[in-house]
Amino acid sequence: MSEQGVAGPDTRVGCHVANGWTVVRADQEIDIAFAPLVRAEVGRRLAEGHRHFVLDLCDAPFIDSMGLGMIVAVTKRIRGHHGSLRIACSDHRLLNVFTLGGLGAVYSFHDSVEQAVAWPPRAEGLADWPAVRG
Repeated sequence: MSEQGVAGPDTRVGCHVANGWTVVRADQEIDIAFAPLVRAEVGRRLAEGHRHFVLDLCDAPFIDSMGLGMIVAVTKRIRGHHGSLRIACSDHRLLNVFTLGGLGAVYSFHDSVEQAVAWPPRAEGLADWPAVRG
């Protein structure tokens, strides 16, 4: 499985497909410099026909409000394509940013990419987003 993605000046957004999910790997600080690269990669994959995404934040050291805004923006784009989004992240500091930003209860979080892709995507995708998850 090859890693391909959008290259920035000093960084890269990796991407691969697993069990029907397009995994977008964001392992840099998700901030004003890196968030546009992630958004561009998701947009490119949507244009290619991909609909179901896992955002891999497992190795991301930091996320700020620009990163949260980017995730909401790509969620809306994915929803517009009748797709779905899961987030792979087990870092309590990053998860706390989602909670403080009011987004902790509206996303499907998984401790690892393997856990996030364990089940294939469902047909309803993000139809109920931003419903609070139980």
